[in-house]
Amino acid sequence: MRLYYATGTCSLSPHIVASEAGIPLGLERVDILKTPHVTASGVDFATVNPNAYVPVLVLDDSSLLTEGVAIVQYLADLKPDAGLAPAAGTPERYRLQSWLNFVSSELHKTYSPWLFHPEYGAQAQDAARRRIAERLAFVEKHLATSDPFLMGARFTVADAYLFTIVGWSAFAKIDLAGFPQLRAYMDRVGARPKVREAMRAEGMKVTA
Repeated sequence: MRLYYATGTCSLSPHIVASEAGIPLGLERVDILKTPHVTASGVDFATVNPNAYVPVLVLDDSSLLTEGVAIVQYLADLKPDAGLAPAAGTPERYRLQSWLNFVSSELHKTYSPWLFHPEYGAQAQDAARRRIAERLAFVEKHLATSDPFLMGARFTVADAYLFTIVGWSAFAKIDLAGFPQLRAYMDRVGARPKVREAMRAEGMKVTA
């Protein structure tokens, strides 16, 4: 399989999941700073994904899977013994999906695009930061009882996603000082060898 990714974006999440599950992936970088976006092999990325955003996973039969929340679950289900997602149809799987949707709708789409485009203006960005702080307070409270991960003892695809999105905080000028549980969580996830492996593969800075 092959993952189309862009460094520093949400495509890190499925990359982490594949790494944790021991699933080998070919990687093709997409230059999202160019218009139109172009892949490392020189292909107009819009011909791969008409929505022109990552991640995109090319499956073994050459069909495409898009949308990070779908991709991470697909990868987890390929290797159920890795324990990255509860079994489909169980209450725990629905709780996992609840977290994935929370990260997607309440965090991901508030960080981006609002805090990545200064042309939206200071007022809109201030409102986005207030909204994010409210949602991070919810995560902080949850982590105080679910430690060490969102679903308890096991690292799951939801952790890969949350780590990826909250990892944008420094760039987006989101102050995490008031969230000690979350900061400790980010340190724990960021110290996982397979997380670091995925980050290095994408050319991201990995702290010592």
